[in-house]
Amino acid sequence: MIDFGKWVVKHRVIIFVISVLLLIPSSIGFIKTRINYDILTYLPEDIETMEGQDILVNNFGVGAFSVCIVEGMPDKDISAMRKEMCKVENVKDVLWYDSFVDVAIPKELLPESLLHAFTNIDADSTIMFVLYPTSMSSDETMQAIEDLREILSDSSYLSGMSAVVTDIRNLCNQEIPIYVIIAVVLALLILAVSMDSVLAPVFFLLSIGMAIIYNMGTNVIKGEISYVTMALAAVLQLGVTMDYSIFLWHSYEENQTRFPNDKPRAMAHAISNTISSVVGSSITTVAGFIALCFMSFTLGMDLGIVMAKGVILGVISCVTILPSMLLIFDKVIEKTKHRVFLPDIGKIGGFVAKRFYIFIALFIIILIPAIYGYTHTSVYYDLAGTLPKSLESVTAQEKLDEQYHMGATHMVLVSSSLSDKDTAKMTDEINKIDGVKAALGLDIITNGMLPKSMIPAKILSVFETENYKMLLISTEYRVASDEVNEQCVKINNIIKQYDETAMLVGEAPCTKDLIEITDKDFKTVSAVSIGVIFLIIAFVFKSISLPVILVAVIEFAIFINLGIPAYTGTVLPFIASIVIGTIQLGATVDYAILMTNKYKRERNHGLAKVEAVTEAMNSSVQSILVSALSFFAATFGVGMYSQIDMISSLCTLMARGALISMVVVILVLPSMYMVFDKLICATSAGFKPKQVNAPSNAENV
Repeated sequence: MIDFGKWVVKHRVIIFVISVLLLIPSSIGFIKTRINYDILTYLPEDIETMEGQDILVNNFGVGAFSVCIVEGMPDKDISAMRKEMCKVENVKDVLWYDSFVDVAIPKELLPESLLHAFTNIDADSTIMFVLYPTSMSSDETMQAIEDLREILSDSSYLSGMSAVVTDIRNLCNQEIPIYVIIAVVLALLILAVSMDSVLAPVFFLLSIGMAIIYNMGTNVIKGEISYVTMALAAVLQLGVTMDYSIFLWHSYEENQTRFPNDKPRAMAHAISNTISSVVGSSITTVAGFIALCFMSFTLGMDLGIVMAKGVILGVISCVTILPSMLLIFDKVIEKTKHRVFLPDIGKIGGFVAKRFYIFIALFIIILIPAIYGYTHTSVYYDLAGTLPKSLESVTAQEKLDEQYHMGATHMVLVSSSLSDKDTAKMTDEINKIDGVKAALGLDIITNGMLPKSMIPAKILSVFETENYKMLLISTEYRVASDEVNEQCVKINNIIKQYDETAMLVGEAPCTKDLIEITDKDFKTVSAVSIGVIFLIIAFVFKSISLPVILVAVIEFAIFINLGIPAYTGTVLPFIASIVIGTIQLGATVDYAILMTNKYKRERNHGLAKVEAVTEAMNSSVQSILVSALSFFAATFGVGMYSQIDMISSLCTLMARGALISMVVVILVLPSMYMVFDKLICATSAGFKPKQVNAPSNAENV
């Protein structure tokens, strides 16, 4: 590796110039990468609800719909506004009662089912159904939402998932630049007090920033990434790769004492040392992110691939771009050196080693409530319900709940061969299910009195095609609630009795599938991440016992982190319970590996147990502290700032997880060494002392 280090040092100017030039295509790729704001699209394509969505698009030309509430407006004005709404590009149709009968006909003369479906006389309001030919979260649908909002009156409100997705997009576009600024400022603050230079941390962040832009730019190959990945990628990459830069800097300073007045040679050796240490450390982090790719819910693959790629690019940047910048700007960096302000806690090794039994006892005492909390933390799946109340889509949904008690809308697809008589019977049965407000089909809307030949073709095509019939079902229950999930089961049972190929689609059925799929994913991802990292540690240390000890220590920290919400009454977004454990394990097991390497070296050099544990702690605790605080700084501020609860919760959990892992590794892991020293030495390569210790030290061996 020393030859590579010398090569980087020799070509530092060329490397720096190329790295700057690469920002151009990366920025173009970043701009051209589409952001997907609808996480339901990451459900498996072969499940019935997703196949039903395709049928709606391909057979009915309907990819999404919204419900528009209009208050206090005369019918003639509503009719005129509806016609203007129909002219908006990528709006297929807007259904109101004048779509079926002349607006001059008094509402009181309308069929009760139609009147009940479209009006609330007490609230002086009415609702319209807006149909879109493109999918729920497509750019075309979101643009149509924006255009419709320009047309709607001040007393009109547009609800539905397409409106929610549009608001999430707008909120993300406002917040994401702020996330980066917050993460950079707080990371700089931590580095400023923990390092001896003002400018060196700036170059750390510049090199990491370049790696982030390369990572986000290469996502253009995928075509699109989720808004969750977009929001977290930069912050997370900054947090998990910062310690690579810190390690290079510390190695560079150490080698300057070996090679005084020869900084290029010192940097070449620092690069060599960094590659040897960082590559092994980064493998566990990459493995943790790769484990997310085993999720059936492919949002995990989206985040996993982007972050694994980001860690690899971060390592490459750390051993090429950063050394080049540090050498090129060496004179300026030297002028900004100062004393380290962060207190040195590297002398607590003896304290922990001598009182290890206290920390083992605490481990045992805390473990039980931690596991209980971990297994009893509640999660939610209704992502729209946690958005800021000020958003237009949230206000619209509240109006819909208040005036129409409408929490969700399902669609039933049945074969066109199903007779009108059976369709009517099926509709009647559905209407009797608890929570169903109305099941609307052609027979209900026409009151069964008009023959199909007299129904306008445009209206007929909304509900029937050559191959399928469609029913619209409005329900009182909110998406992701236990009640709506039970309702979906009952509806499915009924429609399957009449047509085995019938499908129930919509946001609520999709979310029900999401709940079932992610429950399995949680178990899969946890098992894969633990298994892969277990094997990596076993290979690195050639040990049977150390993988068990190291993974157990970090899992203990994860249990505490994900168990706390159970005691504070906090409900987490479902994705947090799946990915946080994997991210925390992959990102913070490095702390344990660093200390274990030090412990192994000291035992191999002949130190007795207590002295080896003490020295391992003293030489690694400061690095662990700085690394954990950097990770904390990169995520904590974003967690506090973000109005999107999914982003806020994930960042808060990562920030807290970094601190908990730091404390556990510093206090519990050395105590484990003390308890299992004989077992570790007997089952691991390279731990046996080179020479027998003196008799006086035998009791410590």
